[in-house]
Amino acid sequence: MQATFSALAEPNRLAIVGLLRRKPLSVGEIVERLGLRQPQVSKHLRVLSEAGLVEARQLAQQRIYSLRAQPLKELDEWLDPYRRTWDERFAQLDDVLRDLKQKDKGKKDVHDK
Repeated sequence: MQATFSALAEPNRLAIVGLLRRKPLSVGEIVERLGLRQPQVSKHLRVLSEAGLVEARQLAQQRIYSLRAQPLKELDEWLDPYRRTWDERFAQLDDVLRDLKQKDKGKKDVHDK
């Protein structure tokens, strides 16, 4: 999983993953969409491939890159406990804010009388 984190830590690689999330693309299509040079994109794709995040298939003269789901599933599973913790904390914060709003409304009602 360290390789996944390292690969995704670079903004251009993260942008490439975002593009490939929608559909498989050729190097040329990625170059066009991100405005990077072809050697840069190829280097980033190599890092993503070595991390197991993307795979390529040959289609005539082009290599078409697509995301591999497994490393992203592993990352999602690792993040899940943290996500649940924050969801619980936000729910508790919502409860506190709702209570404060009710108390504030009660004070206004008393002053209005």
